[in-house]
Amino acid sequence: MKKLSELLETLEYRLERADGSPLSGSAAKEALGAGIIDITNDSRSAAEGTLFFCIAGANRNGHDFAAEVTERGARALVIGRDVELASVSEEKKRDLILVRVPDTRYAMAFISAAWFGHPAERLRVIGVTGTKGKTTTTYLIKSILEKAGRRVGLIGTIETVIGDRHIPAANTTPESLVLQRTFAEMAEAGMEIVVMEVSSQALMLHRTQGFRFDIGVFTNLEPDHIGPNEHRDFHEYMHCKSLLFRQCRIGIVNGDDGHLPGILEGHLCEVETFGLGEGNDLRAKDLRLLHRPGELGIAFSTEGLLALSAEVPTPGRFSVYNALCAIAVARRFGVSAEEIRAALPGVRVRGRIEMIPVSDTFTLMIDYAHNAMALESLLTTLRAYQPHRLVCLFGCGGNRSRQRRYEMGEVSGRLSDLTVITSDNPRNEEPMAIIADIRTGIGRTDGAFVEIPDRREAIRYVIEHGEPGDIIVLAGKGHEDYQEIRGVKYPMDEREIIAEILKEKPEE
Repeated sequence: MKKLSELLETLEYRLERADGSPLSGSAAKEALGAGIIDITNDSRSAAEGTLFFCIAGANRNGHDFAAEVTERGARALVIGRDVELASVSEEKKRDLILVRVPDTRYAMAFISAAWFGHPAERLRVIGVTGTKGKTTTTYLIKSILEKAGRRVGLIGTIETVIGDRHIPAANTTPESLVLQRTFAEMAEAGMEIVVMEVSSQALMLHRTQGFRFDIGVFTNLEPDHIGPNEHRDFHEYMHCKSLLFRQCRIGIVNGDDGHLPGILEGHLCEVETFGLGEGNDLRAKDLRLLHRPGELGIAFSTEGLLALSAEVPTPGRFSVYNALCAIAVARRFGVSAEEIRAALPGVRVRGRIEMIPVSDTFTLMIDYAHNAMALESLLTTLRAYQPHRLVCLFGCGGNRSRQRRYEMGEVSGRLSDLTVITSDNPRNEEPMAIIADIRTGIGRTDGAFVEIPDRREAIRYVIEHGEPGDIIVLAGKGHEDYQEIRGVKYPMDEREIIAEILKEKPEE
Protein backbone atom coordinates (compact mmCIF):
# COMPACT_ATOMS: atom_id res chain seq x y z
CA MET A 1 0.00 0.00 0.00
CA LYS A 2 1.14 3.54 -0.75
CA LYS A 3 -0.32 6.90 0.18
CA LEU A 4 -1.86 8.87 -2.66
CA SER A 5 0.58 11.71 -1.92
CA GLU A 6 3.55 9.41 -2.64
CA LEU A 7 2.17 8.63 -6.09
CA LEU A 8 1.46 12.23 -7.08
CA GLU A 9 4.55 14.03 -5.81
CA THR A 10 6.07 14.73 -9.27
CA LEU A 11 2.80 15.61 -11.05
CA GLU A 12 0.65 18.64 -11.72
CA TYR A 13 -2.88 17.79 -10.53
CA ARG A 14 -6.08 19.00 -8.87
CA LEU A 15 -8.03 16.99 -6.31
CA GLU A 16 -11.82 16.91 -6.64
CA ARG A 17 -14.82 15.33 -4.99
CA ALA A 18 -17.14 13.02 -6.94
CA ASP A 19 -19.32 16.01 -7.88
CA GLY A 20 -16.34 17.83 -9.39
CA SER A 21 -15.94 20.41 -6.61
CA PRO A 22 -12.33 21.04 -5.54
CA LEU A 23 -10.76 19.51 -2.46
CA SER A 24 -8.64 21.94 -0.46
CA GLY A 25 -7.27 22.51 3.01
CA SER A 26 -7.74 19.72 5.51
CA ALA A 27 -9.97 17.78 3.09
CA ALA A 28 -7.20 17.72 0.49
CA LYS A 29 -4.64 16.73 3.12
CA GLU A 30 -6.89 13.86 4.21
CA ALA A 31 -7.35 12.75 0.60
CA LEU A 32 -3.60 12.74 -0.02
CA GLY A 33 -3.19 10.49 2.99
CA ALA A 34 -5.57 7.89 1.54
CA GLY A 35 -4.08 4.43 1.17
CA ILE A 36 -3.95 2.94 -2.32
CA ILE A 37 -3.91 -0.86 -2.48
CA ASP A 38 -3.36 -1.27 -6.25
CA ILE A 39 -3.23 0.69 -9.52
CA THR A 40 -4.80 -0.32 -12.85
CA ASN A 41 -6.10 0.95 -16.18
CA ASP A 42 -8.23 -2.20 -16.68
CA SER A 43 -11.76 -1.72 -15.35
CA ARG A 44 -12.10 -5.49 -14.85
CA SER A 45 -9.35 -5.52 -12.24
CA ALA A 46 -10.58 -2.50 -10.29
CA ALA A 47 -11.35 -3.42 -6.67
CA GLU A 48 -11.53 -1.98 -3.16
CA GLY A 49 -8.79 0.59 -2.62
CA THR A 50 -7.70 0.75 -6.28
CA LEU A 51 -6.46 3.79 -8.15
CA PHE A 52 -7.91 3.66 -11.68
CA PHE A 53 -6.45 5.46 -14.70
CA CYS A 54 -9.06 6.74 -17.17
CA ILE A 55 -7.14 6.21 -20.41
CA ALA A 56 -8.42 6.89 -23.93
CA GLY A 57 -7.68 3.89 -26.16
CA ALA A 58 -8.23 3.22 -29.86
CA ASN A 59 -11.67 1.69 -29.24
CA ARG A 60 -12.61 2.49 -25.63
CA ASN A 61 -12.20 5.34 -23.21
CA GLY A 62 -11.58 4.61 -19.55
CA HIS A 63 -13.56 7.70 -18.55
CA ASP A 64 -16.69 5.82 -19.68
CA PHE A 65 -16.03 3.16 -17.01
CA ALA A 66 -15.75 5.60 -14.11
CA ALA A 67 -19.08 4.61 -12.56
CA GLU A 68 -18.36 0.89 -12.89
CA VAL A 69 -14.95 1.03 -11.20
CA THR A 70 -16.28 3.32 -8.45
CA GLU A 71 -19.00 0.78 -7.63
CA ARG A 72 -16.26 -1.85 -7.52
CA GLY A 73 -14.59 0.14 -4.76
CA ALA A 74 -11.99 2.27 -6.54
CA ARG A 75 -10.55 4.83 -4.11
CA ALA A 76 -9.22 7.28 -6.69
CA LEU A 77 -9.74 7.99 -10.38
CA VAL A 78 -7.11 9.76 -12.48
CA ILE A 79 -9.14 11.78 -14.99
CA GLY A 80 -8.55 14.18 -17.85
CA ARG A 81 -12.17 15.26 -18.27
CA ASP A 82 -15.48 15.15 -16.39
CA VAL A 83 -16.87 11.71 -15.65
CA GLU A 84 -20.47 10.56 -15.22
CA LEU A 85 -21.11 9.16 -11.73
CA ALA A 86 -24.87 9.74 -11.35
CA SER A 87 -25.59 6.00 -11.08
CA VAL A 88 -23.08 5.45 -8.27
CA SER A 89 -24.34 5.07 -4.70
CA GLU A 90 -23.79 8.02 -2.33
CA GLU A 91 -21.73 5.79 -0.05
CA LYS A 92 -19.27 4.98 -2.81
CA LYS A 93 -19.11 8.57 -4.03
CA ARG A 94 -18.43 9.91 -0.54
CA ASP A 95 -15.00 8.26 -0.32
CA LEU A 96 -14.02 8.72 -3.97
CA ILE A 97 -11.12 11.03 -4.88
CA LEU A 98 -10.86 12.43 -8.40
CA VAL A 99 -7.33 13.36 -9.51
CA ARG A 100 -7.63 15.72 -12.49
CA VAL A 101 -4.48 15.93 -14.64
CA PRO A 102 -3.63 17.48 -18.03
CA ASP A 103 -2.87 14.06 -19.58
CA THR A 104 -3.86 10.75 -17.98
CA ARG A 105 -1.31 8.69 -19.93
CA TYR A 106 1.50 10.98 -18.81
CA ALA A 107 0.26 10.75 -15.23
CA MET A 108 0.01 6.96 -15.45
CA ALA A 109 3.69 6.72 -16.39
CA PHE A 110 4.86 8.74 -13.38
CA ILE A 111 2.42 7.17 -10.92
CA SER A 112 3.41 3.69 -12.12
CA ALA A 113 7.10 4.50 -11.63
CA ALA A 114 6.37 5.68 -8.07
CA TRP A 115 4.15 2.67 -7.34
CA PHE A 116 6.91 0.21 -8.20
CA GLY A 117 9.58 2.21 -6.36
CA HIS A 118 11.25 3.78 -9.41
CA PRO A 119 12.86 0.51 -10.55
CA ALA A 120 14.62 2.09 -13.57
CA GLU A 121 16.96 3.77 -11.08
CA ARG A 122 18.29 0.30 -10.17
CA LEU A 123 18.95 -0.54 -13.84
CA ARG A 124 20.91 0.86 -16.77
CA VAL A 125 18.22 1.37 -19.42
CA ILE A 126 19.01 1.37 -23.16
CA GLY A 127 16.23 2.43 -25.56
CA VAL A 128 16.41 1.69 -29.30
CA THR A 129 14.19 3.56 -31.76
CA GLY A 130 14.06 3.76 -35.57
CA THR A 131 12.04 2.44 -38.49
CA LYS A 132 14.11 -0.70 -39.09
CA GLY A 133 16.65 -2.68 -37.13
CA LYS A 134 15.28 -2.17 -33.61
CA THR A 135 14.70 -5.85 -32.86
CA THR A 136 18.00 -7.09 -34.27
CA THR A 137 19.96 -4.31 -32.59
CA THR A 138 18.48 -5.05 -29.16
CA TYR A 139 19.45 -8.72 -29.45
CA LEU A 140 22.94 -7.79 -30.62
CA ILE A 141 23.40 -5.50 -27.64
CA LYS A 142 22.04 -8.12 -25.23
CA SER A 143 24.27 -10.85 -26.63
CA ILE A 144 27.47 -8.80 -26.49
CA LEU A 145 26.84 -7.53 -22.96
CA GLU A 146 25.95 -11.00 -21.70
CA LYS A 147 29.09 -12.49 -23.26
CA ALA A 148 30.97 -9.85 -21.27
CA GLY A 149 29.36 -11.09 -18.05
CA ARG A 150 26.51 -8.60 -17.61
CA ARG A 151 22.96 -9.64 -16.69
CA VAL A 152 20.66 -8.14 -19.32
CA GLY A 153 16.88 -8.05 -19.66
CA LEU A 154 15.13 -7.36 -22.98
CA ILE A 155 11.79 -5.81 -23.94
CA GLY A 156 10.70 -5.81 -27.58
CA THR A 157 8.49 -6.81 -30.47
CA ILE A 158 9.06 -10.53 -30.10
CA GLU A 159 9.28 -11.02 -26.35
CA THR A 160 10.31 -9.82 -22.94
CA VAL A 161 13.26 -11.73 -21.51
CA ILE A 162 14.02 -11.79 -17.78
CA GLY A 163 16.77 -14.28 -17.06
CA ASP A 164 15.44 -17.65 -18.25
CA ARG A 165 11.87 -16.35 -18.62
CA HIS A 166 10.63 -15.58 -22.14
CA ILE A 167 7.28 -13.77 -22.22
CA PRO A 168 5.59 -13.23 -25.62
CA ALA A 169 5.06 -9.54 -26.39
CA ALA A 170 1.70 -7.83 -26.86
CA ASN A 171 3.21 -4.48 -27.96
CA THR A 172 6.66 -3.43 -29.13
CA THR A 173 6.80 -1.14 -26.08
CA PRO A 174 4.35 -2.02 -23.26
CA GLU A 175 2.01 0.44 -21.56
CA SER A 176 3.80 2.38 -18.84
CA LEU A 177 2.20 0.42 -16.00
CA VAL A 178 3.33 -2.90 -17.52
CA LEU A 179 6.74 -1.43 -18.35
CA GLN A 180 7.37 -0.29 -14.79
CA ARG A 181 6.20 -3.64 -13.42
CA THR A 182 8.63 -5.33 -15.81
CA PHE A 183 11.47 -3.09 -14.69
CA ALA A 184 10.68 -4.01 -11.09
CA GLU A 185 10.72 -7.72 -11.93
CA MET A 186 14.04 -7.33 -13.75
CA ALA A 187 15.64 -5.47 -10.85
CA GLU A 188 14.34 -8.09 -8.42
CA ALA A 189 15.74 -10.87 -10.64
CA GLY A 190 19.20 -9.29 -10.52
CA MET A 191 19.31 -7.76 -13.99
CA GLU A 192 21.83 -4.94 -14.26
CA ILE A 193 20.83 -3.63 -17.69
CA VAL A 194 17.67 -3.61 -19.79
CA VAL A 195 17.69 -3.04 -23.53
CA MET A 196 14.33 -2.23 -25.08
CA GLU A 197 12.68 -1.28 -28.33
CA VAL A 198 11.01 2.13 -28.18
CA SER A 199 8.29 2.65 -30.77
CA SER A 200 7.11 6.03 -32.01
CA GLN A 201 3.63 5.18 -30.68
CA ALA A 202 5.09 4.55 -27.22
CA LEU A 203 6.84 7.92 -27.25
CA MET A 204 3.71 9.68 -28.49
CA LEU A 205 1.56 8.03 -25.81
CA HIS A 206 4.03 8.68 -22.94
CA ARG A 207 4.65 5.01 -22.21
CA THR A 208 8.32 5.71 -21.52
CA GLN A 209 7.85 8.71 -19.23
CA GLY A 210 8.61 8.54 -15.51
CA PHE A 211 12.31 7.66 -15.90
CA ARG A 212 15.37 8.61 -17.91
CA PHE A 213 17.18 6.35 -20.37
CA ASP A 214 20.90 5.95 -19.82
CA ILE A 215 21.39 5.49 -23.57
CA GLY A 216 19.05 6.29 -26.44
CA VAL A 217 19.75 4.73 -29.84
CA PHE A 218 18.58 5.80 -33.31
CA THR A 219 18.90 3.24 -36.14
CA ASN A 220 17.30 4.96 -39.19
CA LEU A 221 14.11 6.63 -40.38
CA GLU A 222 11.87 5.97 -43.38
CA PRO A 223 8.19 6.74 -44.03
CA ASP A 224 6.16 4.14 -42.11
CA HIS A 225 3.38 3.89 -39.52
CA ILE A 226 1.48 6.76 -41.10
CA GLY A 227 -2.30 6.45 -41.19
CA PRO A 228 -5.36 5.96 -38.96
CA ASN A 229 -4.51 5.07 -35.34
CA GLU A 230 -0.82 5.75 -36.00
CA HIS A 231 0.76 9.05 -37.15
CA ARG A 232 -0.99 11.67 -39.24
CA ASP A 233 2.12 12.45 -41.33
CA PHE A 234 5.87 11.88 -41.59
CA HIS A 235 6.70 15.01 -39.62
CA GLU A 236 4.74 13.76 -36.61
CA TYR A 237 6.36 10.33 -36.95
CA MET A 238 9.85 11.88 -36.92
CA HIS A 239 8.97 14.21 -34.05
CA CYS A 240 7.81 11.30 -31.90
CA LYS A 241 11.05 9.42 -32.58
CA SER A 242 13.00 12.53 -31.58
CA LEU A 243 11.42 12.58 -28.11
CA LEU A 244 13.72 9.78 -26.98
CA PHE A 245 16.68 12.15 -27.20
CA ARG A 246 15.07 14.58 -24.78
CA GLN A 247 14.80 11.73 -22.28
CA CYS A 248 18.25 10.11 -22.32
CA ARG A 249 21.73 10.90 -21.03
CA ILE A 250 23.66 9.65 -24.08
CA GLY A 251 22.40 9.46 -27.67
CA ILE A 252 24.05 6.96 -30.01
CA VAL A 253 22.77 7.74 -33.50
CA ASN A 254 23.15 6.79 -37.16
CA GLY A 255 25.22 9.67 -38.51
CA ASP A 256 24.55 8.67 -42.13
CA ASP A 257 20.77 9.05 -41.91
CA GLY A 258 19.50 12.14 -43.71
CA HIS A 259 16.79 12.68 -41.11
CA LEU A 260 19.23 12.95 -38.21
CA PRO A 261 18.85 16.77 -37.79
CA GLY A 262 15.12 16.26 -37.22
CA ILE A 263 15.73 13.40 -34.81
CA LEU A 264 18.13 15.52 -32.74
CA GLU A 265 15.97 18.65 -32.77
CA GLY A 266 15.68 19.83 -29.16
CA HIS A 267 17.86 16.98 -27.86
CA LEU A 268 19.11 17.14 -24.27
CA CYS A 269 21.78 14.44 -24.42
CA GLU A 270 25.43 13.90 -25.27
CA VAL A 271 25.58 12.68 -28.90
CA GLU A 272 27.81 10.02 -30.47
CA THR A 273 27.51 8.92 -34.11
CA PHE A 274 28.12 5.68 -35.99
CA GLY A 275 28.03 4.84 -39.69
CA LEU A 276 30.07 4.40 -42.84
CA GLY A 277 30.68 8.09 -43.50
CA GLU A 278 33.95 9.83 -42.64
CA GLY A 279 32.43 12.22 -40.11
CA ASN A 280 31.14 9.54 -37.74
CA ASP A 281 32.68 8.86 -34.34
CA LEU A 282 32.61 5.09 -34.97
CA ARG A 283 33.07 4.07 -38.61
CA ALA A 284 32.94 0.81 -40.55
CA LYS A 285 35.23 0.15 -43.51
CA ASP A 286 36.46 -2.69 -45.74
CA LEU A 287 33.07 -4.39 -46.05
CA ARG A 288 33.22 -7.94 -47.48
CA LEU A 289 30.26 -10.19 -48.28
CA LEU A 290 30.50 -13.71 -46.84
CA HIS A 291 28.73 -16.63 -48.53
CA ARG A 292 29.20 -20.03 -46.94
CA PRO A 293 27.07 -23.17 -47.35
CA GLY A 294 23.65 -22.35 -45.93
CA GLU A 295 24.79 -19.01 -44.52
CA LEU A 296 25.20 -15.40 -45.61
CA GLY A 297 27.09 -12.76 -43.68
CA ILE A 298 29.31 -9.73 -43.86
CA ALA A 299 32.76 -8.85 -42.51
CA PHE A 300 34.08 -5.37 -41.77
CA SER A 301 36.55 -3.38 -39.71
CA THR A 302 35.95 -0.35 -37.52
CA GLU A 303 37.91 2.79 -36.76
CA GLY A 304 37.43 5.92 -34.71
CA LEU A 305 36.28 5.32 -31.13
CA LEU A 306 37.14 1.61 -31.37
CA ALA A 307 39.24 -0.45 -33.79
CA LEU A 308 38.34 -4.08 -34.44
CA SER A 309 37.65 -6.61 -37.19
CA ALA A 310 34.30 -8.40 -37.04
CA GLU A 311 31.89 -10.73 -38.81
CA VAL A 312 28.11 -10.91 -38.45
CA PRO A 313 26.03 -13.91 -39.62
CA THR A 314 23.45 -11.80 -41.47
CA PRO A 315 23.80 -10.18 -44.89
CA GLY A 316 24.06 -6.63 -46.15
CA ARG A 317 25.04 -3.11 -45.22
CA PHE A 318 22.11 -2.75 -42.81
CA SER A 319 23.64 -5.61 -40.80
CA VAL A 320 26.80 -3.51 -40.49
CA TYR A 321 24.76 -0.56 -39.20
CA ASN A 322 23.03 -2.77 -36.62
CA ALA A 323 26.38 -4.18 -35.51
CA LEU A 324 28.02 -0.73 -35.34
CA CYS A 325 25.23 0.46 -33.12
CA ALA A 326 25.65 -2.52 -30.77
CA ILE A 327 29.43 -2.03 -30.73
CA ALA A 328 29.01 1.64 -29.78
CA VAL A 329 26.68 0.73 -26.91
CA ALA A 330 28.96 -2.07 -25.68
CA ARG A 331 31.93 0.29 -25.66
CA ARG A 332 30.03 2.54 -23.26
CA PHE A 333 29.84 -0.41 -20.85
CA GLY A 334 33.56 -1.07 -21.02
CA VAL A 335 33.34 -4.20 -23.19
CA SER A 336 36.66 -4.86 -24.94
CA ALA A 337 37.16 -5.10 -28.70
CA GLU A 338 38.02 -8.79 -28.38
CA GLU A 339 34.86 -9.55 -26.38
CA ILE A 340 32.75 -7.74 -28.97
CA ARG A 341 34.45 -9.50 -31.90
CA ALA A 342 33.89 -12.91 -30.26
CA ALA A 343 30.21 -12.26 -29.49
CA LEU A 344 28.97 -10.97 -32.87
CA PRO A 345 29.10 -14.22 -34.92
CA GLY A 346 26.89 -16.04 -32.42
CA VAL A 347 23.93 -13.67 -32.49
CA ARG A 348 20.73 -15.13 -33.94
CA VAL A 349 17.40 -13.29 -33.90
CA ARG A 350 14.21 -15.28 -34.35
CA GLY A 351 12.49 -14.29 -37.57
CA ARG A 352 14.99 -11.61 -38.59
CA ILE A 353 17.02 -12.96 -41.54
CA GLU A 354 17.06 -16.22 -39.62
CA MET A 355 19.09 -18.82 -41.53
CA ILE A 356 17.61 -22.32 -41.34
CA PRO A 357 20.02 -25.19 -42.15
CA VAL A 358 18.36 -27.13 -44.95
CA SER A 359 20.98 -27.85 -47.58
CA ASP A 360 24.67 -27.40 -48.28
CA THR A 361 23.82 -26.31 -51.81
CA PHE A 362 21.24 -23.54 -51.25
CA THR A 363 20.38 -21.04 -48.51
CA LEU A 364 16.98 -20.75 -46.83
CA MET A 365 15.95 -18.03 -44.41
CA ILE A 366 12.91 -16.76 -42.51
CA ASP A 367 12.30 -13.01 -42.28
CA TYR A 368 9.55 -10.75 -40.93
CA ALA A 369 9.48 -8.47 -44.02
CA HIS A 370 5.74 -7.84 -44.32
CA ASN A 371 5.52 -4.62 -46.31
CA ALA A 372 6.96 -3.43 -49.60
CA MET A 373 9.66 -1.25 -48.06
CA ALA A 374 11.06 -4.06 -45.89
CA LEU A 375 10.77 -6.63 -48.67
CA GLU A 376 12.56 -4.40 -51.19
CA SER A 377 15.38 -3.75 -48.72
CA LEU A 378 15.80 -7.46 -48.02
CA LEU A 379 15.66 -8.66 -51.63
CA THR A 380 18.00 -5.91 -52.83
CA THR A 381 20.48 -6.92 -50.13
CA LEU A 382 20.29 -10.58 -51.13
CA ARG A 383 20.74 -9.74 -54.82
CA ALA A 384 24.26 -8.52 -53.97
CA TYR A 385 25.20 -12.13 -53.11
CA GLN A 386 24.61 -13.09 -56.76
CA PRO A 387 22.39 -16.13 -56.17
CA HIS A 388 21.67 -18.68 -58.88
CA ARG A 389 18.02 -17.80 -58.23
CA LEU A 390 16.42 -15.54 -55.65
CA VAL A 391 13.16 -17.20 -54.57
CA CYS A 392 10.64 -15.29 -52.46
CA LEU A 393 7.70 -16.98 -50.74
CA PHE A 394 5.16 -14.66 -49.14
CA GLY A 395 1.50 -13.84 -48.57
CA CYS A 396 -0.30 -10.80 -47.18
CA GLY A 397 -2.56 -10.35 -44.18
CA GLY A 398 -6.32 -10.13 -44.52
CA ASN A 399 -8.32 -7.13 -43.29
CA ARG A 400 -5.38 -4.91 -44.17
CA SER A 401 -4.66 -2.46 -46.99
CA ARG A 402 -5.00 -4.00 -50.46
CA GLN A 403 -2.40 -1.50 -51.65
CA ARG A 404 0.22 -3.34 -49.57
CA ARG A 405 -0.53 -6.51 -51.57
CA TYR A 406 -0.07 -4.79 -54.92
CA GLU A 407 3.17 -3.19 -53.74
CA MET A 408 4.66 -6.37 -52.30
CA GLY A 409 3.73 -8.30 -55.42
CA GLU A 410 5.40 -5.71 -57.62
CA VAL A 411 8.56 -5.66 -55.48
CA SER A 412 8.89 -9.45 -55.47
CA GLY A 413 8.13 -9.70 -59.18
CA ARG A 414 10.81 -7.16 -59.96
CA LEU A 415 13.57 -8.44 -57.66
CA SER A 416 12.96 -12.21 -57.39
CA ASP A 417 13.61 -14.85 -60.02
CA LEU A 418 10.63 -16.77 -58.68
CA THR A 419 7.80 -15.67 -56.41
CA VAL A 420 5.73 -18.28 -54.57
CA ILE A 421 2.44 -16.63 -53.59
CA THR A 422 0.83 -18.22 -50.55
CA SER A 423 -1.20 -17.36 -47.43
CA ASP A 424 -0.11 -15.32 -44.44
CA ASN A 425 -2.86 -14.48 -41.93
CA PRO A 426 -6.01 -14.31 -44.08
CA ARG A 427 -8.09 -13.39 -41.03
CA ASN A 428 -11.67 -12.87 -42.26
CA GLU A 429 -10.85 -12.59 -45.96
CA GLU A 430 -10.78 -15.32 -48.55
CA PRO A 431 -7.17 -16.43 -49.12
CA MET A 432 -7.66 -16.60 -52.90
CA ALA A 433 -8.88 -12.97 -52.98
CA ILE A 434 -5.67 -11.87 -51.24
CA ILE A 435 -3.59 -13.98 -53.62
CA ALA A 436 -5.39 -12.38 -56.58
CA ASP A 437 -4.36 -8.92 -55.34
CA ILE A 438 -0.73 -10.01 -55.02
CA ARG A 439 -0.91 -11.46 -58.53
CA THR A 440 -2.12 -8.07 -59.77
CA GLY A 441 1.02 -6.48 -58.37
CA ILE A 442 3.31 -9.12 -59.89
CA GLY A 443 1.49 -8.60 -63.18
CA ARG A 444 3.05 -5.14 -63.40
CA THR A 445 6.42 -6.91 -63.84
CA ASP A 446 7.66 -9.81 -65.94
CA GLY A 447 8.53 -11.85 -62.83
CA ALA A 448 7.82 -15.59 -62.76
CA PHE A 449 5.48 -16.87 -60.06
CA VAL A 450 3.50 -19.86 -58.83
CA GLU A 451 0.47 -19.89 -56.51
CA ILE A 452 0.29 -22.38 -53.62
CA PRO A 453 -2.36 -21.21 -51.14
CA ASP A 454 -1.44 -23.72 -48.41
CA ARG A 455 1.66 -22.21 -46.77
CA ARG A 456 2.91 -25.59 -45.56
CA GLU A 457 2.78 -26.97 -49.11
CA ALA A 458 4.40 -23.80 -50.45
CA ILE A 459 7.33 -24.28 -48.07
CA ARG A 460 7.58 -27.93 -49.14
CA TYR A 461 7.66 -26.79 -52.77
CA VAL A 462 10.57 -24.35 -52.37
CA ILE A 463 12.62 -26.87 -50.38
CA GLU A 464 12.03 -29.74 -52.81
CA HIS A 465 12.71 -27.50 -55.82
CA GLY A 466 15.73 -25.67 -54.40
CA GLU A 467 18.63 -25.51 -56.86
CA PRO A 468 22.36 -25.17 -56.11
CA GLY A 469 23.19 -21.54 -55.38
CA ASP A 470 19.59 -20.49 -54.66
CA ILE A 471 18.70 -18.07 -51.89
CA ILE A 472 15.18 -18.78 -50.66
CA VAL A 473 13.27 -16.34 -48.43
CA LEU A 474 10.15 -17.21 -46.43
CA ALA A 475 8.87 -13.67 -45.86
CA GLY A 476 6.16 -12.15 -43.70
CA LYS A 477 5.75 -14.43 -40.70
CA GLY A 478 9.14 -14.05 -39.04
CA HIS A 479 8.84 -14.80 -35.32
CA GLU A 480 5.10 -15.56 -35.49
CA ASP A 481 4.14 -19.13 -34.65
CA TYR A 482 0.50 -19.05 -35.72
CA GLN A 483 -1.80 -18.47 -38.67
CA GLU A 484 -5.01 -16.51 -38.11
CA ILE A 485 -8.04 -17.71 -40.05
CA ARG A 486 -11.53 -16.32 -39.38
CA GLY A 487 -10.66 -15.08 -35.92
CA VAL A 488 -8.92 -18.27 -34.80
CA LYS A 489 -5.15 -18.57 -34.37
CA TYR A 490 -3.88 -21.98 -35.41
CA PRO A 491 -0.37 -23.16 -34.46
CA MET A 492 2.01 -22.75 -37.39
CA ASP A 493 5.73 -22.35 -36.83
CA GLU A 494 7.72 -22.32 -40.08
CA ARG A 495 10.73 -23.86 -38.32
CA GLU A 496 8.64 -26.85 -37.27
CA ILE A 497 7.19 -27.18 -40.77
CA ILE A 498 10.70 -27.20 -42.26
CA ALA A 499 11.87 -29.82 -39.75
CA GLU A 500 8.89 -32.05 -40.59
CA ILE A 501 9.51 -31.71 -44.34
CA LEU A 502 13.19 -32.56 -43.93
CA LYS A 503 12.31 -35.57 -41.78
CA GLU A 504 10.00 -36.84 -44.53
CA LYS A 505 12.69 -36.54 -47.24
CA PRO A 506 14.24 -39.84 -48.26
CA GLU A 507 17.91 -40.29 -47.51
CA GLU A 508 20.07 -39.35 -50.51
